[in-house]
Formats: sequence, structure tokens, C-alpha cells
Amino acid sequence: MAQLLAPPGPDSFRPFSREYLKVIEKRITEENAKKPKKEKKKRNDENEIKPSRDLEAGKSLPLLYGDTPKGMVSTPLEDLDPYYMNHKTFIVLNRGNCLFRFNADPALYLLSPFNLIRRISIWILVHSYPFIKMSF
Repeated sequence: MAQLLAPPGPDSFRPFSREYLKVIEKRITEENAKKPKKEKKKRNDENEIKPSRDLEAGKSLPLLYGDTPKGMVSTPLEDLDPYYMNHKTFIVLNRGNCLFRFNADPALYLLSPFNLIRRISIWILVHSYPFIKMSF
């Protein structure tokens, strides 16, 4: 099955919203309802959608998407990879178009992705300061 990518260009970036999170949760419940209980998962690697190598976390965004619009830098965006359509994830891009992927479940069981404290901490995490070097 061919992988479907979001249409390239700056129009493909959409802010991550509560409505979109509800759509993801609805897709997950529908998918779980379709699965028969107690049946082992059949491996059919040909039909499974796999994560796009171009849209891996930590890599730069492919050039076909263009530059990130200024208002969308360091803010949660809908995931561009079709593999993550049924996963509660969102992406954040920094000024250098580096892609970061986060889980949309509440952090510490309290902080939703829309919480101000979580948004500030994500902004600090993805903001690149040239004078700070971290070694792992």
C-alpha cells in the first residue's frame, strides 16, 4: 500500500487542536472496535503502513514542505506522517526545521498538550540556543 503524505508546502501545517485530538481518539476507538478480541495479530508487512524515514523525529523537515510559517515555529502541529494517524502524537518544528514528536497524552497525568506549562516547556526544549551545548 502506498504511503500517503500530507500535501507538500506551508499549507500542510495545521495547529494541533482539541478537536483534532478528539478525532484521533475516535479513530482509535473505531479501530479497536473492528479488531476481534483474543485474536493474534496476523503479520502482513506488505499492507502495513510504516513510518516515513523523511519525517523521523530529530531529522530536518524535507525541503518539499518549504519553510515553516513564522506563527507555527515552536507550536504543536498535527502530525504529517500518515503512520501516526491513529496515534496520539503531535509534532513541533524549531527555526531550523528540525522535527520533534511528542505524545498527546497528559504529561504527569495532569498537563494536557494545551496546558500553558507544557507549551512553555516544549518551547524551551525545541528552542535552539547556540551557546548551549548538550552532550548525551
